[in-house]
Amino acid sequence: MYSKIMTCVLEGLNGYAIEVEADIARGLQSFNIVGLPDISIKESKERVRAAINNSGYMFPIGRITINLAPANLKKEGSQLDISIAVAILTAFGVIYNIPKKEIAFIGELSLDGRIMNVQGALPMVISLKELGFKKVIVPDENKEECSLVKGIDIIPIRSLKDLVDYLNGDIKIENYNEDIIFKDGSTENYEIDFDEIKGQEKLKRAMEIAAAGEHNIIMIGPPGAGKTMAAMRLPTILPPLNFEEAIESTKIYSVSGNLKESKLINKRPFRAPHHSSSSVSIIGGGRIPMPGEVSLAHNGALFLDELPEFNKNTIEVLRQPLEEKEITISRANATLTYPANFLFIAGMNPCPCGYYGDETKECTCSITQINKYLSKVSRPILDRIDIHIEVEPVKLNELTSRNKSESSKNIRERVIKARNIQKVRFKKEKIKTNGQMNNKLIKKYVVLDDELKNILEIAYEKYKFSARTVNKILKLTRTIADLEDKENIEAKHLLESIRYRTVDTKYWG
Repeated sequence: MYSKIMTCVLEGLNGYAIEVEADIARGLQSFNIVGLPDISIKESKERVRAAINNSGYMFPIGRITINLAPANLKKEGSQLDISIAVAILTAFGVIYNIPKKEIAFIGELSLDGRIMNVQGALPMVISLKELGFKKVIVPDENKEECSLVKGIDIIPIRSLKDLVDYLNGDIKIENYNEDIIFKDGSTENYEIDFDEIKGQEKLKRAMEIAAAGEHNIIMIGPPGAGKTMAAMRLPTILPPLNFEEAIESTKIYSVSGNLKESKLINKRPFRAPHHSSSSVSIIGGGRIPMPGEVSLAHNGALFLDELPEFNKNTIEVLRQPLEEKEITISRANATLTYPANFLFIAGMNPCPCGYYGDETKECTCSITQINKYLSKVSRPILDRIDIHIEVEPVKLNELTSRNKSESSKNIRERVIKARNIQKVRFKKEKIKTNGQMNNKLIKKYVVLDDELKNILEIAYEKYKFSARTVNKILKLTRTIADLEDKENIEAKHLLESIRYRTVDTKYWG
């Protein structure tokens, strides 16, 4: 007695079709799963056995062999449970309407026969559609996220008994095809706003530029100056997600198990891990490599407050995602690549006590302590951050002033306008924002006349800029010009962008 059922496994965000073959032969009772299964799949033998018995069916007696093909691909995840159960029940004759090849099954079984939700259902369904499948059986709890994929039938199932009855034609379950009207989160009111920040006009200007061109930013200043307050309000001025970006982010959250209520993510992610976080939690990894904070922040922002308090190795591993907009995690089991295109925001004090260079309070740190503290943020990391800004304490007259600051809504309108200019500019390129330009695109879209070249050359010699820093300056210059809706770059645009790269010379020399 033989049967074959189709299912799916994930490697990163990519799904691969798996044939689950079941063979029931005479002999001593045994139940073996072959084809490079991991521990969770090996444990499914007990879940499948109990679920079949507790659903009112007899578990077959004899030698049961389950083969997962292709045999050279490592299989991980509990979503193979129902495909193994269906393969056994089909081979045993309980399911007599043999499922067609274009139907796939994903879902985890509980001991009483209920079908439980699984992580990564959305990317699996997307991959199955791309592989030509017409219908997929999914847990009822995953139906909403899976219904985002059009062009493939989604059949939500609550229990193994319902699944058997559905396949045999005893009950009818309609395709769950809820029309999703994508509504970006920009229409939702934030509880915080930039108009709550008193003073700090330079900082708010830098935040606007960072949001407009997707430029990384680091803020250096004493405690209480408003660094964290400004960073937490950055999402209120970011442009809305489009549908494709929302699907990308939802896939990542689905794989990592962070998708709440199986809903489409409609607001740009904002991640702010604590400085005690490990490198694995930031970058991703584990025995089965899972997305970390850099991937969960994809299409959004990642905020690392008190940057030097993070482990130095944790800070250094940010180099690849900051430069390449993706992260590759290599383990003995697999090498996976996750997207990591995020706007990086960092905040830090200038020294351990926080008051080095402050005019109002005396610094209590020694030169050795200050140098050791600052050295945790290396030059290569600083070079990958576009905007460096010094944040000064807010003056009392600014705090007590009744003058209303500019709202997030007004700033956001300018950011969206600048992003639309970039969208038109890069419509034939593979990028979306100025911050993503490579050397070739910088030469193409950032044109300097002789006067501007002379200004840049003077700054280059004075501040000993690296080649990477010069490219960052040019990208910033393009964004500043876009915010003013200027096609041609002017001296004031270049000078402002240079100022955002001179602050670190005060602290790092």
